[in-house]
Amino acid sequence: MPHTGTASLDTERLYSEVSHFYARQMQALDDGRTEEWAETFTEDGVFVLHGGHDRAVGRASLAASSAKARAALAEQGIRHRHWLGMLTVEPRPDGSVAARCYALVVATPLGGTPVLHRSTVCEDVLVRDGVAVWLVKHRQVSRDDLS
Repeated sequence: MPHTGTASLDTERLYSEVSHFYARQMQALDDGRTEEWAETFTEDGVFVLHGGHDRAVGRASLAASSAKARAALAEQGIRHRHWLGMLTVEPRPDGSVAARCYALVVATPLGGTPVLHRSTVCEDVLVRDGVAVWLVKHRQVSRDDLS
């Protein structure tokens, strides 16, 4: 299908940039590079889970929280992989982007069979750090199994 204008090309470029950002971010998390993962948030970035029951604010808190979760999984002999899909990106007038996707977490016990651990919706506000780098300003993750 032919492009109908610059807006379409801009949206495609934005979609591609955000998609690549998420791939790098989730691979850092899944590989245990928790400090690097935390650096993908703004200095005052917010991560809200489970309707506000779990909340981390700031890179130091994000890194500590993800390192703690990673250690607990390692102790149990479980590896998590995050799979994001059904991504939408909506540019906002202030230059930020509202991004929404489905996030599946696959848990694999060492020597075992992968199973779907969680099904969630991830809603982010992304901002640019300089010209090319996207950062998460605010993330809300809603689990499908909780109301």
